[in-house]
Amino acid sequence: MQEFTPIKEGKVREVYDNGDSLIIVATDRISAFDVILRNKITNKGAILTQMSKFWFDFTKDVVPNHMISVDVKDMPEFFQTEQFEGKSMMCQKLEMLPIECIVRGYITGSGWASYKEDGTVCGIKLPEGLQESEKLPEPIYTPSTKAELGLHDENISFERSIEVLEAQFPGKGREYAEKIKDATIALYKKCAAYALSKGIIIADTKFEFGLDKDGNVVLGDEMLTPDSSRFWPLEGYEAGKGQPSFDKQYVRDWLKVNPDNENLLPEDVVTRTVDKYKEAFALLTGKEFV
Repeated sequence: MQEFTPIKEGKVREVYDNGDSLIIVATDRISAFDVILRNKITNKGAILTQMSKFWFDFTKDVVPNHMISVDVKDMPEFFQTEQFEGKSMMCQKLEMLPIECIVRGYITGSGWASYKEDGTVCGIKLPEGLQESEKLPEPIYTPSTKAELGLHDENISFERSIEVLEAQFPGKGREYAEKIKDATIALYKKCAAYALSKGIIIADTKFEFGLDKDGNVVLGDEMLTPDSSRFWPLEGYEAGKGQPSFDKQYVRDWLKVNPDNENLLPEDVVTRTVDKYKEAFALLTGKEFV
């Protein structure tokens, strides 16, 4: 049996080279504030992978994506074990674009902090008088650069995103920048409307895109998981305050209150985080995660 070792390890995911495809494995690791915590979140990797699969299927008519299969039987024998079951996705190889495509439909987090300061989010002027967690008149696109592991991503303007892409793809910068912006907004609008009908507000999210061998823009990475998005329950939503969420916010909040945490979460925080992920999965897909 051929052995595989990851060609790339991120904070949460491992990437394996499978010749003409990649196999991306979502581990049960969890990171917050750009630090990998010492706990494992049971089943988290499988929930994230299956949720991405759901969204990739749901949006393939909007933008093509990189998913080939999430069935380990379609993968080399090495991956056909319990360790990889459910949390592995075979994907086409892409040349990833160096931009994180962030879209915000509601004002919260760093966006709210920036708005309170000068009425803008990532340099975009917003209407006066918005409240925390309020829905924006239209979703806004706020790209960032992708930082190396351990460094923070940097928010940039749309014009700057053109320059970053132009530097890597001469003559194509504006075309790619506009394509990924339009795709980001279109994906968000379709998925946010669907999620709302299932009782979940998608406050913001990020997408990543790459180019296939023919130069087409293709959606890659993960999609609309609690790791890459801010999910709020519609029930009890009220602008003017912070919202409870289905994502890592619960973990972040605990870490903020307990600065001497040594990157270790108490067991009840782990359990409640898993339960939140499962609840979001069930609401969105209509299926219980088992």
